[in-house]
Order: sequence, then C-alpha cells, then structure tokens
Amino acid sequence: MLKTDLDKIGRFSQSDFERLTKYLVPRQLEKNDLLLDQGQICRAVYFISSGSAYQFRYEDIDEKVTDLHLQNEWCLNYASFISQAPSQNIIKTNSETTAFELSVTAIHELIAQSPVFLQLGKILEGVTTRTQYLDNSMSPSERYNDLTKNRPLVLQMFPLKLIASYLNMTPETLSRVRSCF
Repeated sequence: MLKTDLDKIGRFSQSDFERLTKYLVPRQLEKNDLLLDQGQICRAVYFISSGSAYQFRYEDIDEKVTDLHLQNEWCLNYASFISQAPSQNIIKTNSETTAFELSVTAIHELIAQSPVFLQLGKILEGVTTRTQYLDNSMSPSERYNDLTKNRPLVLQMFPLKLIASYLNMTPETLSRVRSCF
C-alpha cells in the first residue's frame, strides 16, 4: 500500500522505492501508545499501514482533537516538524497500529541522494487541509456531511467523542446532527 500511496504524491521508480524502504523503521504500537508527546520535537513522519491515531492538545482538562489519522495516511505534527520546535500537540494511537517511521534525517539523506525525493514534501500538503473544521465557516451539519463524504472510515474507527472534538462541536451537537442523517 505504501508504494500506491507514494505514487499519488509523485513519480518514484522501483529503485527509488527500494531506496526509501531502507530508511523506513517499522513500529508496532498498542492502543494509546504515543508517537509524539507534548513538548517533544516532531522529528519524523509516519505512514500508518494499519490501525489509526489521533492528534490532540489539552485545553483545560479536555482533549481537543486536531486531526484523525487512518490506515494508509501519513501522520505528523506539521508545526513542530517544520519549525523543529517543541510540539503543543500529542499524537496517540487509537488502536493497535503498524506504522513506518521516516525521520527528518532520513528525508534529508534521501534528498541528497536524489532530487526525486523532494516530492516527499507533498506529504506535508495533506496535513494542512484540517482548517476547514476549525474556522467554523461551515455549520455543524455541513462539517459532519463533509466528513461522511470525504472520510467515512473515520466514523467506523474513532469514538464519537473524538469525532465531535475533531469537528469542533460538542458530543451533544454531533448526536443531534447525526439524528438528522
């Protein structure tokens, strides 16, 4: 599946793919394991080959979910990764998860070997689309409808409390919205 996903972001030959896989570190994770803790610097991107993870920060005592990561998706804390500053967010597995870790050092080494690996930067583009749920330009019904159309697997993989937080609404509002569908 990783090869198929890489083909979506650029043109990688079989030898490029083989070179990349030498840098990937497989990680077997249990539910609630951390890929990134608050205050750590995000020094890697992760490809989730099975399972799921979510990204959140604490607001008072509540977890404010900022992203949900599914199988065959890349996962990272964008702000920390780009700035190499401590993360305000936590990335935690939601289930037993298999992920492949690609460190920032490995990315730099790959780019030094071949400019074709500059295409890996497109991984970062996918993590910036989340703002549509944060800016409240959509109604709760529109946010839920958008999620059901574009990422229906989220509804199967995550508890409603996390989905509500991700959609920037209370669990009660999510319940009300779901009853209309």
